[in-house]
Amino acid sequence: MKPINQLSRRERQIVDVLFRLGRASAAEIRNVMPDAPSDSAVRTILRILEKKGVVSHEEEGRKYWFRVVQSRESARSSALRSLLNTFFKGSGAQAALALLGSTRAEFTAEEIERLSQIVEEAKRKTRK
Repeated sequence: MKPINQLSRRERQIVDVLFRLGRASAAEIRNVMPDAPSDSAVRTILRILEKKGVVSHEEEGRKYWFRVVQSRESARSSALRSLLNTFFKGSGAQAALALLGSTRAEFTAEEIERLSQIVEEAKRKTRK
């Protein structure tokens, strides 16, 4: 299966729609897509995604239902590994520092508390 982060923009849009909806017909996908291409273009992209092993379909009567083969968590993990390797030399800490230092970063109190817990756990592990 081709990693999701190596798909074209339109392929990623379709995969994103399928992650949100769980499963959907080509028409439902097209209705949700931003600046949607034609019906035939959506069906063509779905066939390409099937050949790549990213999506599968099942038939119910005359309708095809599509879904992503990989779980969202697995796709997230794969994309994150690629991001870390490409931009941060594989360092999660460097990525976290970049995110935390971003002027656009906004965190809820719960997120800040969770981040503090993670930092404290990392400190304890380093001291051992």
